[in-house]
Amino acid sequence: MMVTPVGAGARWAASPRSSVSGSSALSLPPPNMPPLAFSKSHFSYDELSAATDGFSQSNLLGQGGFGYVYKGVLLDGREVAVKSLKSGSTQGEREFQAEVEIISRVHHRHLVSLVGYCIADAQRMLVYEYVPNKALDFHLHGKACPVMNWETRIRIALGSAKGLAYLHEDCHPRIIHRDIKSSNILLDHNFEAKVADFGLAKLASVEDTHVSTRVMGTFGYLAPEYASSGKLTEKSDVFSFGVMLLELLTGRKPIDPTSYQMEDSLVEWVGPLLAKAFEDHNYDELVDPRLEGKYEADEVARMASCAAASIRHSAKRRPKMSQIVRALESSGSLDDVLKPQRASSTNQSQDTPPTSVVYDTKAYNADMRKFKEMLESSEEFTSG
Repeated sequence: MMVTPVGAGARWAASPRSSVSGSSALSLPPPNMPPLAFSKSHFSYDELSAATDGFSQSNLLGQGGFGYVYKGVLLDGREVAVKSLKSGSTQGEREFQAEVEIISRVHHRHLVSLVGYCIADAQRMLVYEYVPNKALDFHLHGKACPVMNWETRIRIALGSAKGLAYLHEDCHPRIIHRDIKSSNILLDHNFEAKVADFGLAKLASVEDTHVSTRVMGTFGYLAPEYASSGKLTEKSDVFSFGVMLLELLTGRKPIDPTSYQMEDSLVEWVGPLLAKAFEDHNYDELVDPRLEGKYEADEVARMASCAAASIRHSAKRRPKMSQIVRALESSGSLDDVLKPQRASSTNQSQDTPPTSVVYDTKAYNADMRKFKEMLESSEEFTSG
């Protein structure tokens, strides 16, 4: 079984164990094991109700297919974010606790830390550290926000890449996020990135076949293999991360919120610009015009190369997150992220990403249309 966050991927598979095999997958302890020695606090419902002022609307931080998130203050003065999961889950108490324990062992400066949990009758709640400076999407796309400078963008890209690489390659068992997007990258007051919402999909009912409108909300980030199989891997996370890098580069949203046509996706729009930028070594048309040319050309080239390699149609040809980290921090050669394409591009300069690295947007659009048609044909699908 794979740890998966609540969202599109969680609602596909009929069996939570069908999408992963091998010892690297997350598995629960056998039923005859002694009780888990929990490293995190168990909170009562009354404690969390008091911390959030009765889960008041004034403390509501956000909501989605998973439920609601509230800001709270514990008795010891710590600020927390309380995630109240939608009721109706058939997940047992022991299974919930086992997954909470696994998530609680994940510690990294670029991941949001779990503080504790609550089980009260049918209620399931998770308590996280409170990250005060909202999410990346707010600062990139918010109307009243000042323009995010290039130095901040590259720092956020690198920090979130390190957090995701830790989940993929340094956790045992490994954790696949499955819902990477700019709204799941939280920022502290120094604009250091913290990846949120990892490891949560199994906290929803696995028997629930309803397709949440949250699927549409993350449409622009979905990897093409999701359309054909509903299964997501580390390389699906890489694809979504590549889309997020394109957001940082261009300042554009992954999909035009006024239209569900795939031609309006960022992946479709950016393809020709990436090819031209790699050929001309000029990124002015690609980079967010609000930056007014104030960016480091070498860093832009590295981010663009990482993004282009990450959104390859073939999951196997996408780089690992650790390779992306090295490329972004200028400690690794771009060959690391471009290598999967180099074998068929021997004529290319070693310093110039091959044009073929740019994602096949026609194929992507076909995959996403197929997926959209499936959603619309579902009796339980509701448009947002």
